[in-house]
Amino acid sequence: MRETADVIDDLPPSVEGYRLHITGLIVSFVSGLPQLVFPMVAAIFGVRKAENPVLIPIVIAAVLILSLFFRWLAWLRFQYFVGEHDIRVEKGILNRTARSIPYERIQDVSIEQKPLARMMGLGEVKFETGGGDGDDAMLSFVTLEEANRLRALIRSRKAGVAVFVTADAPAHVEEDAHPIFAMDGRRVFVFGLYSFSLVIFAVLGGLAQQFDFLLPFDFWDFKHWIGLAEERGVSVKQINGVGLFAQLILAFGAVGSLIFIGFATGVVRTLLREHGFRLTQTSKGFRRQRGLLTLTDVVMPTHRVQAAVVQTGPIRKRRGWHSLKFVSLAQDSKEESNYVAAPFATLSEVWRIAQAATIAAPDGDERLQRGAAKYWLTQLLVIVPLVLAGMAALVVFADAPVGRTLVLLLLLVLPGALFWLDWRQYRFGLDDHQLYLKRGWWQQQLTIAPQVKVQSIEIAQGPLARRQGLASLKFGIAGGTLEMIALPLATAVAIRAAVMAKVAAVDYSAINQSR
Repeated sequence: MRETADVIDDLPPSVEGYRLHITGLIVSFVSGLPQLVFPMVAAIFGVRKAENPVLIPIVIAAVLILSLFFRWLAWLRFQYFVGEHDIRVEKGILNRTARSIPYERIQDVSIEQKPLARMMGLGEVKFETGGGDGDDAMLSFVTLEEANRLRALIRSRKAGVAVFVTADAPAHVEEDAHPIFAMDGRRVFVFGLYSFSLVIFAVLGGLAQQFDFLLPFDFWDFKHWIGLAEERGVSVKQINGVGLFAQLILAFGAVGSLIFIGFATGVVRTLLREHGFRLTQTSKGFRRQRGLLTLTDVVMPTHRVQAAVVQTGPIRKRRGWHSLKFVSLAQDSKEESNYVAAPFATLSEVWRIAQAATIAAPDGDERLQRGAAKYWLTQLLVIVPLVLAGMAALVVFADAPVGRTLVLLLLLVLPGALFWLDWRQYRFGLDDHQLYLKRGWWQQQLTIAPQVKVQSIEIAQGPLARRQGLASLKFGIAGGTLEMIALPLATAVAIRAAVMAKVAAVDYSAINQSR
């Protein structure tokens, strides 16, 4: 237990609390400029209708000044207090809110530096308790020295020890820290090649749809584009008159360009996110640093790890590449709910990191069992009426017999192939200490959870499963769930009894006191 009498307040007393750094106003103002595009465009259109172009720069300046004024008010009304037991954040211009976060509830403290903030020596401090989506509190922006000081202070308060940290102290460096995984430039580039992405087209399409009202023509009017081509001497008849060989060259060129863009997008996105990836182990837990333009520095205590997720794919697996994520109450980002410990690593590297989190590698697949095949067969039979309905609609409305035949074969073969692949990859099992769940034919995933981390176990049976004597086991763990399906009822009951025996034998109060 923490002795609060031994905890010394590391910050000088302040009635008004602590404010964010004043230069953070510039960072937040510049970062928020894209949000002002629509108000400024609407104001410009209104001025144009009034046929008074002189007012356009005045309106733009007024929008910018108002935005900066309200951001200054928000900064003026934002304060954070560092107390003996919690950190409190107060904000709001008209409606004031005060949020208090106890130190022992903080799961994760991360420091993020976006490009402009990095240029000014500022950073965002994010606190997360795992009680909801996203970050529970955020300080945008403070100096990097202040960010490191706050993180060191929170660590000491969680540990219940006295520590003195001053405002002009250098960034805290742990003497026992040592790297356990890192990615150099070559590995980041290879990872980018495996991260093929066409998201750029979705972004461009979304921008075109949002701002098409600014164009003097309809962006999606293909007749207009054909007209522009004909004005420049290129007609559809000329394209149709090109020989078969030339058409194949054009088709391969178009496909090749698409593939190149996909690989280039994947490499750029991966480089921006994973550049300088470094995972360090300390006495407190794991510290991860990464990012080219936006630097992130995230620390997660080792004892917060609830399970390990090892992922790969049929192409990556042939080259021996995998990824490792930790399931915990802390959320890595809005897009990623788990903590990414190694995004692109070999199996030996993955198991070395997992071992540091007290999660052992499985002893082969001999302990893992297949699910009952009749479960997948039943699922397939359930969708047969939908497949038949689609086939009937195709026969009635389709005109091309060749295409109709191909689609019919696809409707008949594809569902069965997908269910067979899912059954073939699915495995479940347990040993004396851990639970294992393996599934997924394209995104292959192995989840390993220590049995002592399980918080609840539920046996579920649907109407069809009950008639077949099958059941599902749902294990509740902090930050996620683990579900075994297609188990014989007797097997599910036996696994539940074995895991509950392990959980009941652990004195969690003693564990909490030792921490």
